[in-house]
Amino acid sequence: MRLSEPFPATPIQRLDDFLGNQIYIKRDDLFPLSFGGNKARKAVLFFQEIERQNSDAVVTYGSAASNHCRVVANLAAALQCRCLIISPEGANDSFNRQLCAEFGAELIACPLDHVSATIDQTMAFLRAEGSRPFFIPGGGHGNLGTRAYDLVCDEIAGEERRRGLRFDYIFLASGTGTTQAGLICGSQRLGENPRRVVGISIARQLPRGAQVILESVREYRGEGAPEDIVFVDRYIEGGYGQFDDAISKTIRDVMRRHGVPLDPTYTGKAFCGMRRFLQESRVNDKNVLFIHTGGTPIFFDWLEKTR
Repeated sequence: MRLSEPFPATPIQRLDDFLGNQIYIKRDDLFPLSFGGNKARKAVLFFQEIERQNSDAVVTYGSAASNHCRVVANLAAALQCRCLIISPEGANDSFNRQLCAEFGAELIACPLDHVSATIDQTMAFLRAEGSRPFFIPGGGHGNLGTRAYDLVCDEIAGEERRRGLRFDYIFLASGTGTTQAGLICGSQRLGENPRRVVGISIARQLPRGAQVILESVREYRGEGAPEDIVFVDRYIEGGYGQFDDAISKTIRDVMRRHGVPLDPTYTGKAFCGMRRFLQESRVNDKNVLFIHTGGTPIFFDWLEKTR
């Protein structure tokens, strides 16, 4: 695998109208690496750094359903790099977890409140063995994760020029925060009237959720204002990985009508939340772009749970 060569821009397709708004979707699930998604984009930048530092092992953290861990494990296998994943005890099985095992990742389970200590112990153990380990924060958090979606804004701007339109809103599933932070930074970098980037929380609540994004913006750009952050926590439906009938209905509707798979943990929850936000905020006659941040294996987890 060659990570130095540029990846092609992912497509933007028109879906339909909703309450007078024109809905588009950027298919980052088609990013050509390990089922795509935002975690794949971020992982490319992290593994470029791993290659620069000549590291021979990677350590990261995530749940059983983590798209991030699956992508890291896949890239590590492709580049013949040892991969160790710290995961909370009691996590249920999932297709992402099965894929991590298929890629040869070493799974280390620990109590949730021991995660930080377990990461430190694992890194120290690897160094004592003579390895050169590299740690990737959960979800690809950090400036490299932010940079990945700062650069995505160039793809979006190019598509706007090609189509002769401008997106008024960008919606996405907001988790660890760097995807939203990158879209905010890139939008501000490119325009005097930045698009409104709306993060639909998949678990975190205000004020912490918005604060994490603001901290990422400030760390990356050196500045940032609270009013730059639009973080909506009204649709988390019980927290991470939890979903209700409305989310399942949204997943079925988008798959049947458009052939686009969403999942209940991230994109399905966010797409359902976007519709509710547009309705509750009485937004109309706007160009709306939804960023499909991946998660296709979790779509199949959902099928198993709801069949």
